[in-house]
Amino acid sequence: MGRAFEFRKARKMKRWSAMAKTFTRLGKDIVMAVKEGGPNPDTNSRLRAVIQNAKAANMPKDNVERAIKKASDKDTADYKEVLFEGYAPHGIAVLIETATDNNNRTVANVRAAFNKCDGNLGTSGSVVFMFDHTCNFTVKKEDITMDMEELELELIDFEVEEIFDDEEGVIIYAPFEQFGALQSYFEENNIEILSSGFERIPTTTTKLTEEQQADVDKLLEKLEEDDDVQNVYHSMKSNES
Repeated sequence: MGRAFEFRKARKMKRWSAMAKTFTRLGKDIVMAVKEGGPNPDTNSRLRAVIQNAKAANMPKDNVERAIKKASDKDTADYKEVLFEGYAPHGIAVLIETATDNNNRTVANVRAAFNKCDGNLGTSGSVVFMFDHTCNFTVKKEDITMDMEELELELIDFEVEEIFDDEEGVIIYAPFEQFGALQSYFEENNIEILSSGFERIPTTTTKLTEEQQADVDKLLEKLEEDDDVQNVYHSMKSNES
């Protein structure tokens, strides 16, 4: 298996977020999707994808509908997506994706987390080049009428990087830019999308001792606790992989 498979396995091994945090993140995704393309999922592909993810996370339908309604209110603040870059202890690169309605607050909180945990908040471009920006889809296994090799050939024009069978479904990884085209392909071919999203996979990873890993984990946990933080990625090699 390739990097995407190992990356996904490592992230599943260690679920930082409680369900409440997951719902908060999805709520922000809904607001951004509605503000960008309107409240109708039939004509808003981004909102359609977020609703699929909410369903996969067992977010109650009432919560989703309430979030869409709230997002449609012109008085509801929009969220701006801001990417932070830096280094954790022991030279581990860290990327933080945030969604914020107050950038000054978010910058201060992220900087404080790095300072308290012996890390360094970097400038734009300092570590982002160390990560591949990918999109991924989990689709319903029963809707796939071919084996994995045939599917890989079928999707070759979408520059698909990895396909693997998982208990959740068939998982496809491709470059970030191919998200819209792949979403259209699955919908046009009646292949149910169970969930989808974007991830930043480190091009290289560094193995640390348990003590060193604990130092890095301290920073990662601090960042994950912040309500403005959507995702945290790093170049530390998982001890399980």
